Amino acid sequence: MGRTLTYPKKSLNTVKRYAHRATYDVKAIHSIINDSRVLHVSFSPGPEDLFPTTIPMIGQMGSFEYPSADLGEPLDCYIHGYVSARLANLARSSEQGLPVCISASKVDGLVLSLTPFNHSYNYRSAVLHGYAQLVTDDEEKLWALKLITDSVVPTRWDNSRTPPDKGEIAATSILKVKIVAGSGKIRDGGASDEKKDYGNEEVVTRVWTGVVPVYEVLGDPIPNPDNKVEAVPEYIKSYVDEYGKQSQQYALGAVGAKLPEEEQH
Repeated sequence: MGRTLTYPKKSLNTVKRYAHRATYDVKAIHSIINDSRVLHVSFSPGPEDLFPTTIPMIGQMGSFEYPSADLGEPLDCYIHGYVSARLANLARSSEQGLPVCISASKVDGLVLSLTPFNHSYNYRSAVLHGYAQLVTDDEEKLWALKLITDSVVPTRWDNSRTPPDKGEIAATSILKVKIVAGSGKIRDGGASDEKKDYGNEEVVTRVWTGVVPVYEVLGDPIPNPDNKVEAVPEYIKSYVDEYGKQSQQYALGAVGAKLPEEEQH
């Protein structure tokens, strides 16, 4: 049996509300981060600013030192930004690294209960804390850019004009976040209500309860007006099809349902 790594529980990352839904499993948390199209990166701009700042960014978990490491291993979070952005400048001027909080969430179902009080979502969420430093090594920067590009559509890096030229590299910043704490929270299953409501015949015969699955579907690719490649490449078509199927499968599985037989093939 393989080992299962977890993030140590600290005051920083211990989930207190609905603690039974918490996970500290490294693989589960990293999977949520990598499955999210947008990460929200929060940081303090400086002592003169009253409010923290949150920026939506693209990022992925990975290890430059150990590229073959899977999601269950200790990984860094690489996030992409513009070279003159405030976040990059703050990270550049910090010797230890800029303290940041990275959060991500996926909604898998609308949970409809007998009362508004018990309505909920089936969801997956993750929060990471760590120190962001600017990547200055060109080899690591290119590796991280490929990692992030391929998270948009697998193998897109090799199927586009690469490597970037010097101007593009100079204008792009990559931040590597060394993670010090992490936690996740997952809600699945159906609706649940109070005993008093289950015993109310008028309510249970009038109010529909259950879960409306929520999943992402990628639309048919639309060529750019200046596109000169006649057919949509197979790597894009197969990803579009597989992504929607896997997303639907997870959302249905979260409530104990299965993908219809005809859609499994």
